Amino acid sequence: MKIAEVIQTADWKTEKHVPVIVAPGSVKAGEKIVVELSVGKEIAHPNTTEHHIRWIRLYFKPVGGKFTYDVGNFEFGAHAESVDGPNKGPIMTEPTAHAVLKLTGPGTLMAVAYCNIHGLWESFQDIKVEG
Repeated sequence: MKIAEVIQTADWKTEKHVPVIVAPGSVKAGEKIVVELSVGKEIAHPNTTEHHIRWIRLYFKPVGGKFTYDVGNFEFGAHAESVDGPNKGPIMTEPTAHAVLKLTGPGTLMAVAYCNIHGLWESFQDIKVEG
């Protein structure tokens, strides 16, 4: 079995597990851009001790490049667990992250998120680079 066989994909507007990438479609070479990642933008994903997003990973694949670059790994470690029981803890992290990037050429941002119940989900966004 290959990892690609277990990663699921769908439109993030209709599926609450798909990582959402918010980034400009076109940027200037070397310009700082902010990429926002989240899960459950249009349809809220549960965020409970029993059902939550554990992490989102962001990658970049340059046009014409052979390899994918690891941009960032964002882990969400507090899910309201407590010695008093599930969902009674004092803190819960939300599955949202930001990365600041500078690109020298065009490519594709790729995000993978992990739900502790429903597994791996992916999404993609192309970015053009001018100049």
